[in-house]
Amino acid sequence: MNAIDSLPVSLLKHARRIVVKVGSSLVTNEGRGLDEQAIGEWSLQLAELAQQGRELIMVSSGAVAEGMKRLGWTERPKEIHELQAAAAVGQMGLVQMYESKLRACGVGSAQVLLTHADLADRERYLNARSTLVTLLGLGVVPVINENDTVVNDEIKFGDNDTLGALVANLVEADVLVILTDQKGLYTADPRRNPSAEFVHLARAGDPRLETMAGGAGSGIGKGGMLTKILAAKRAAASGASTVIAWGREPRVLLRLCEGESIGTCLQAQTPKNQARKRWIADHLQLRGAVVVDDGAMAKLQREGKSLLPIGMVAVEGDFSRGDVIAVRSASGLEIARGLANYASSEARLICRRSSADFERLLGYVGEHEMIHRDNLVLSGR
Repeated sequence: MNAIDSLPVSLLKHARRIVVKVGSSLVTNEGRGLDEQAIGEWSLQLAELAQQGRELIMVSSGAVAEGMKRLGWTERPKEIHELQAAAAVGQMGLVQMYESKLRACGVGSAQVLLTHADLADRERYLNARSTLVTLLGLGVVPVINENDTVVNDEIKFGDNDTLGALVANLVEADVLVILTDQKGLYTADPRRNPSAEFVHLARAGDPRLETMAGGAGSGIGKGGMLTKILAAKRAAASGASTVIAWGREPRVLLRLCEGESIGTCLQAQTPKNQARKRWIADHLQLRGAVVVDDGAMAKLQREGKSLLPIGMVAVEGDFSRGDVIAVRSASGLEIARGLANYASSEARLICRRSSADFERLLGYVGEHEMIHRDNLVLSGR
């Protein structure tokens, strides 16, 4: 489990889309206020990685802790309304700091506040995904935090380790990097057990990890090592591996992306593309189908193209955007299945139409494809 010579050094070296999560104790220097130097260092590294063509998302805690500091509170409050007030006050400083530091490095940034409810509702999930993917395509670094100001459950029970994993799933990231105030995972608490060994490499989801990771977080943050282990397990469901590393390690993000072994690597067992395709292929509840002409069928089967509405001849069933639907030939044979970019009512309007007609027919322009090739699996493969 902890053999360093078996570390997959290429894990981040070849990663294109990376989610970085930093905790409250790091962002606020153990609650003393926003750590301008640390945020500046991470911003410099993000800028250099962006210049390499990588797509980066920062999931940052710290709003409540910064709000506590600005309000003069020395202990994290327990009342929900006080936590919400602290989050509202602290979020102002948090986003200003990231924006100014990233802008100084020549990188654009965007604030995105999410809740677990946003990622549980299909329409809100797809809207959030579209927004984030668009920002990444524009070379902007989204800075994400939970919307603690308006949501009770997330403050009371939530943690940004989980949010980081959900975001990694949302955008289909290659790797989730969790920067924390610890070097990584040990087989036991090294403060209490001097024989505890450092875990360099393990399988995400290994049940033994949860036993190793017992213990609470700091007085400033909400999570401990256990939340990070569970986040890695969640991220692995979409094929994203996780690295847990000390956030104050010099040039930590750059060195990881150069292939250096730092911290604990929790490796997903199923590659990203395979995980998504397997989920689509195994989906039993098909909400409907589209029938395609011979030309579209050839492009799907032989050329690996996306399905465009102009190649559709009929729409069957009642489905929503994001549902898994079948793609059938004129004879009724299922040739593929995938995630629909349009609801059935919209699909019927754009059937046999080019994307140039979408705005006139729908009132807006969404995706050009009915099913993108990344979300499509050919039958029998």
